[in-house]
Amino acid sequence: MSVIGPGGYLSTPRSMRLHIGIFGRTNAGKSTLINALTNQEVSIVSSKPGTTTDPVFFDVDIGIPVTFIDTAGLGDFSELGAERVRKTLDLLGIVDVAVLVVDATEGFGEFEKNLVDLFVENDIRFLVAVNKVDLNPNFKLNLQVGARVVKVSAKYRQNLDELIHSILRIAPDFDTTQFLDDLVRKGELAVLNIPIDLGAPKGRLIYPQVQAIRNILDVGASCVIVKERELKWALDGLKKKPNIVITDSHAFTRAAADTPKDVRLTSFSILEARFRTGDLPELIRGLGQIRKLKPGDRVLVAEACTHHPSPDDIGRVKIPRWIRNIAGDVKFDHVMGGSFPSDPTVLSRYSLIIHCGACTLTRRHMRYRMNLARRAGVPITNYGLVIAYVHGILPRAIEMFPEAMETWREVFGD
Repeated sequence: MSVIGPGGYLSTPRSMRLHIGIFGRTNAGKSTLINALTNQEVSIVSSKPGTTTDPVFFDVDIGIPVTFIDTAGLGDFSELGAERVRKTLDLLGIVDVAVLVVDATEGFGEFEKNLVDLFVENDIRFLVAVNKVDLNPNFKLNLQVGARVVKVSAKYRQNLDELIHSILRIAPDFDTTQFLDDLVRKGELAVLNIPIDLGAPKGRLIYPQVQAIRNILDVGASCVIVKERELKWALDGLKKKPNIVITDSHAFTRAAADTPKDVRLTSFSILEARFRTGDLPELIRGLGQIRKLKPGDRVLVAEACTHHPSPDDIGRVKIPRWIRNIAGDVKFDHVMGGSFPSDPTVLSRYSLIIHCGACTLTRRHMRYRMNLARRAGVPITNYGLVIAYVHGILPRAIEMFPEAMETWREVFGD
């Protein structure tokens, strides 16, 4: 087992890792177990209940790349404890596998049964790790749901291999599909239009751009990478017509003007939205809400990553400006990172949610956010779709996706 810390060089992006949540009562030994599984002191261990206040993420390789999540204990019902409980339960929409840690000296009670019910209700694969068996080796547990039960001693590192093997046995199949697999084939050419502006990170590319390059190479295709001012020049100079042009959403308008009509054109954000949600038509239906917005309505703009906004930030400045040009004085709220509201009464205050491409989220996490929006009855759409729509080029940006085009015609009548 190898360990690479968060952001470690050459580590698999967290959005492409299996997420394993460690759940249980306060002081059941979750942090000790995490430290034993990762071979590092990554979580604070203390005899004082409630030491872990926020979920702690750590990346490790256990045969496949995974992210372990050390959750806050669920036994503290003080006001601060209630917030910890909320953050922990929010993780149910993120994790692919749950490990329920049961203290062998305390036993399995109604509290643990309620957690098992939550795992089942949320369709989460799970197992039970009975910890501290060094203190009570004769502990027995019979579960009616038939989940795997593994006895361990995190303190003395007993039976950890069996725990890891059990996690791998119940884990969902590791999906290696990439977001260009059905769009670019061996021997074809793609052109990537990548602006280098104030919002671009210094010295590197953002993840969707890197993901596209790797995907193109994996299928045996080739790519040409240009900045927006060089796109027309590059296209004019190519002897072979590209199969597709993929642009950063910031440069959609210019890219549409510079790309010949017989060459497919879309954006990294739209591709990521299709890849992360698996439901581009729903995002297009959400786009139709823009025409129904009126002054005073509230829109939530959600960005999965965290960065310092630039003076002309796409989510905080440009999108609000474009939508106000259509709908008048619409009010905008913004969330970043993991701050997406899970309370339906909070979400229901909004007339529309506009989400980024979600390249830093797993598919399960993004689909969880979409489910939250559905339950609250709030339409949701995507940055790239909004940008293409307000500039009149959306049909062209989705023409390679038949279901999305059909939805576009249903919603917009075009």
